[in-house]
Amino acid sequence: MFIFVCAGCGAELTVPLSQVALPAHAHQKYGNGIQLPVLMEPGTFAVEPEPWGPPWRKWEEIHPDEAAARGVHAPLYALSDGAPGATVIAPGDARGTVLVPENRGGGYCCGLDGSAGPNVACAVCALPVASRIDDCSLWQAMWLAPGAVRRLPVDGADAVPRSWSELMAEGDSTPPFGPIAHWGSRLGAGHWSHHSWSWTPEWEAAAGRALAHLLAASEGRPVRVPEGLAAEVFQRPLDAMLPAGPPLRHAVLAGPGRPAPEGEADILLVPVHPQTGEPWAPADPAAYLVPLPFGVWRWLVLPEHVPPVPMSGVLPDGVLRDDFDPPGPRARRLFRADPEIFRRTLVRLPDVRRPWLRTILDDLPQYIRAGHF
Repeated sequence: MFIFVCAGCGAELTVPLSQVALPAHAHQKYGNGIQLPVLMEPGTFAVEPEPWGPPWRKWEEIHPDEAAARGVHAPLYALSDGAPGATVIAPGDARGTVLVPENRGGGYCCGLDGSAGPNVACAVCALPVASRIDDCSLWQAMWLAPGAVRRLPVDGADAVPRSWSELMAEGDSTPPFGPIAHWGSRLGAGHWSHHSWSWTPEWEAAAGRALAHLLAASEGRPVRVPEGLAAEVFQRPLDAMLPAGPPLRHAVLAGPGRPAPEGEADILLVPVHPQTGEPWAPADPAAYLVPLPFGVWRWLVLPEHVPPVPMSGVLPDGVLRDDFDPPGPRARRLFRADPEIFRRTLVRLPDVRRPWLRTILDDLPQYIRAGHF
């Protein structure tokens, strides 16, 4: 575990934190006017290895060799010229910081988005140390600036990553459906109707990243994913973007307690360890591994019941339900993967330089209009 301190004066800026994998939805912008929750779990932090945040350079200003050296192989609107290694934490885990008044205006309409640079300073020496994000349609977070903070280990607080068996036993899954709140909603955060339930942003982000890998693994051939929820998420866009007819490539779910079938799959949908960020790997790594956040993967292999309204508490011991437990509400639209996370992932895969895959990238606006994203 670590604490973060000000690089200027050494003042402590966080509570003790343990490192976890950067969420797939860390840079997601979701909908319009949506009230998203906090990105990071309390007591955790994650690191963005790439440059992120201002200043930004448009693609036309970047030489292709420079972009390739940064691991970007196809055009984006812009690339960050900021320093790599920004650290993201839950805002409630920050200590000894204050907002920078002159930078509080960096945002859209409901809050701060960090577009004007660091808007949080050390309360002791006034060094700008972080960007607070709380605008609508953005995940609430505190991004610590790489050059303004230092990470110090906490004595006697080593955190050992959980094993795959422990993760499966703990049962931490990410539901595909949930209530979506808008800023200024008259009903408030505690009141939901079935009309406000939707596919969750986490699932749309996870699918955007996985779809880019599925296309790269397809080698330009049709891909068949498992029936059920996996097909509901992936099959429609795959069928739209890939040719029809044999020979098929088969994708299956594989992971802890679910070994890959020998010789039956070309592509494996596998979980990413939530602490280390490493994907689960089979003994025979011949198949292409498509990463999924652990909570999303676990729900695909062990789906759970979603209650029709948010609930808390449990029934007393010895009390059994004798009524029929109806299925929970579902989204009223077809699933759509996040197009920007799809794009962000695909341009970083070297396979995007293949003409057929580059054509799919160039045609992304068409697929968005058709409702596949």
